[in-house]
Amino acid sequence: MNKITVKDILSMKGRRRIVMITAYDYTFAKLVDRAGVDIILVGDSVGMVMHGLPSTIPVTMDDMLHHIRAVAAARPRALVVGDMPFLSYEVSREEAVRNAGLMLKAGAEAVKIEGGVEVADKVEAMVKAGIPVMGHIGLTPQRHLIFGGYRRRGRRLCEAEKIIEDAKALEDAGAFAVVIEYTASEVAEIITRKLSIPTICIGSGPHCDGQVLVLHDVLGLTETPPPFAKKYVDLADIVVKAISKYAEEVRSGAFPSKDHYFTMKPEEYSKLVESLKKKGLV
Repeated sequence: MNKITVKDILSMKGRRRIVMITAYDYTFAKLVDRAGVDIILVGDSVGMVMHGLPSTIPVTMDDMLHHIRAVAAARPRALVVGDMPFLSYEVSREEAVRNAGLMLKAGAEAVKIEGGVEVADKVEAMVKAGIPVMGHIGLTPQRHLIFGGYRRRGRRLCEAEKIIEDAKALEDAGAFAVVIEYTASEVAEIITRKLSIPTICIGSGPHCDGQVLVLHDVLGLTETPPPFAKKYVDLADIVVKAISKYAEEVRSGAFPSKDHYFTMKPEEYSKLVESLKKKGLV
């Protein structure tokens, strides 16, 4: 199978649904790629699901580069997109380009930034520098303090119109795709029809060109998943049961069994004992 590129993602619009999921390390990047996803997002959600942070705001560029390198080491067929963390692109066009470039050097094949009209100039600068950019509108978690929490977006006219304007601004600036998070499905449908680039929904209904979820939500590893996430397996329960069984067998002596260790040849063991006796060690 050929490597998926930005051009391939663009060509999927109106042809087939795009599948995107997060991954933050080598092992899971290999697994989700084997499952056939189109895009692996190394999300700043890593701060919450892997590092126990209260939000994505404390996540640093060093954090993101570390996890991008781990995912890139898996050499996935899927397109690897790196999330630009808070304050890595907002300050200036120059900082945005520099930090996005670091992500590409670490192994990302595109970057994602949150915001619409207010970051369109940063998107334009990055695209001019040869960096593919995915936008992110609607609920933008890095701005949750302004919104008053992780709340639904686009239910009121003024808010809906702003999100639609944001989507168009990102397309005009050169973004190759737009994530629409926790936004009324009607708004997401209008944006999907309006844009010539793909839209990828998370909690925004079935009308987008694709869907994205956080890996830990899908696997049932998140203690309090968002209401729009779907748990496909209770991996937390499977892990707890497996480790509990391991602990039980260690304490009872059932593990390790003869299948899990090796022994010396009898004649070599005899020589060892004789040698140790001569040296007064046994």
